Amino acid sequence: MTLGQKTYVPDDDFEQSLINLGFDTILDDSVLTSSIDTISSLHLGFFINNIYDLTGIEDFSVLKDLTIWHQFLTALDVSQNTLLESLNCTGNQLTYLDLSNNIALISLVCPENQLTALDIRNNSNTLSLNTINNLNLSCINVDDSTFSANNWTNNIDPQHYFSNNCSGTTALDETPVTNKLIKTIDIFGRKTIPKLNSPLFYIYEDGTIEKKIIVEYYIN
Repeated sequence: MTLGQKTYVPDDDFEQSLINLGFDTILDDSVLTSSIDTISSLHLGFFINNIYDLTGIEDFSVLKDLTIWHQFLTALDVSQNTLLESLNCTGNQLTYLDLSNNIALISLVCPENQLTALDIRNNSNTLSLNTINNLNLSCINVDDSTFSANNWTNNIDPQHYFSNNCSGTTALDETPVTNKLIKTIDIFGRKTIPKLNSPLFYIYEDGTIEKKIIVEYYIN
């Protein structure tokens, strides 16, 4: 690293947050890289509520814990923050989140966003997941859909389901008759038998997961 190297931070509210935290002194769209490349924990959004752009976060090279609450950015790129272990991005306007490069991640809390796509592949260490109140999200990309359905269903919306390939799978896809059903679980991950009027996840031998609701109706 060159002495005096600077990191571009175009969002004034992001930079002002860094100033408030003592990592910068002048609002000039930049911050000394040497002031941020040793920071392991960063919490944003507690006193400033208008951050749209987190450009510059990539130079927080040893960042392990990132919290950003109730802001207006619609995208968050932490692909270069490969040491990240905990991400809390509650209550933002995120529409897409790709964490497939964050192989050290063990906690993801991202409720109350506008997510339409979420990729958490390569995150076999992820032990905690919360995606509640992302009403536009259905499929979540994972490495092992069976493991995910067994372990990560406590804090997801009823329409959320896990797949090894979201681009080629939907919750309404028909499962071939030769694909053996392994088990059926409820939204809490508990093994159960098919029942009426309840959302259930059907787990098949090839790793495919279907969400089904069997509805009883009457014709007069």
